[in-house]
Amino acid sequence: MRTVTSAVAAVFVLLGALSPLLAEPISSLADGRTGRIEFRSETPSGPTELVRRTYPAAGSVVVGTLAMPHTADRRTPAMVIAHGSGGILPGREDTWAARLNALGIATFVVDSFTPRGLQSTSRDQSRLSTMANLADALAALRLLATHPRIDPARIGFMGFSRGAQVALYGALEPLRRGMIDGDLRFAAHVALYPSCSIPYRAERLSRAPILMLLGGADDYTPAAACRDYAAWFAAKGVPVQVIAYEGAYHDFDIADPPRFLPALQSARGCKAEVDVDDGVVRRLDTGEALRDPTTISAYFRTCMQRGATMGGDTAALARAEQDVAMFLRNAFKLPVR
Repeated sequence: MRTVTSAVAAVFVLLGALSPLLAEPISSLADGRTGRIEFRSETPSGPTELVRRTYPAAGSVVVGTLAMPHTADRRTPAMVIAHGSGGILPGREDTWAARLNALGIATFVVDSFTPRGLQSTSRDQSRLSTMANLADALAALRLLATHPRIDPARIGFMGFSRGAQVALYGALEPLRRGMIDGDLRFAAHVALYPSCSIPYRAERLSRAPILMLLGGADDYTPAAACRDYAAWFAAKGVPVQVIAYEGAYHDFDIADPPRFLPALQSARGCKAEVDVDDGVVRRLDTGEALRDPTTISAYFRTCMQRGATMGGDTAALARAEQDVAMFLRNAFKLPVR
């Protein structure tokens, strides 16, 4: 009898563990729900798959947490929040969501790693393409636009490190159209310490405003490359603001003090750009155009470097809170609270 009971119990435990995977992902938020939401996305292996919509047909199911501002009595703006290479960190994504909620902005914190069985890509960025993170953000945009309390014309994108890199890529029209039909697009882009060493470029861009917040001492995703990328956006007619906090390192908005981490993988030594219109990677050091995926992967393996400093800076965080608030108040035309 104990054997049968144990077997039955084991089945229930197994079903309980699988229940999130068996749940039907949400395709609409018309019922006004909030909280933990599973939704369907894609996992492209690179920009060409995203642009051409040749990503795996099976798709992916990812998860996000939707929080509404307490004072929302009409349609409110919203921000999709994307994590970095270390996944969702204690005291970062959720804390920023609370700050934005206090401004009157809904937030949707998306977890691109856990549903795919990942914890981190900080030691090997090739474990998941940034285009998968971008596909998740675009799927989240599409989903949030169906919520009766969210204004679809005022949905922005905020990211940290890898997520900030993706927030910038979200302004490129060919990538947006890889997931979204019609004119729905992000209304603002906020990027905290993004990686800009391998800039993605396209002929057509969104004209939504961009805010880049950089660490002046960042040796993981150096500020200089982001200033160059910002200049390219500005030359294309995109309103872009760049603010660098002197002496601040990567992850300046976390609580942990700065420390050097030797295993981190950084693209700071790479000299290349990606044209998402034609899928070509152009080496800036030699002028060579790389088209074959094997050749492209081989180059990126050789230019990656190890080791960087990460840690919080209370002064930089205090300024970042003010700078983000001012930027979003202007972008979303919010009242001053």
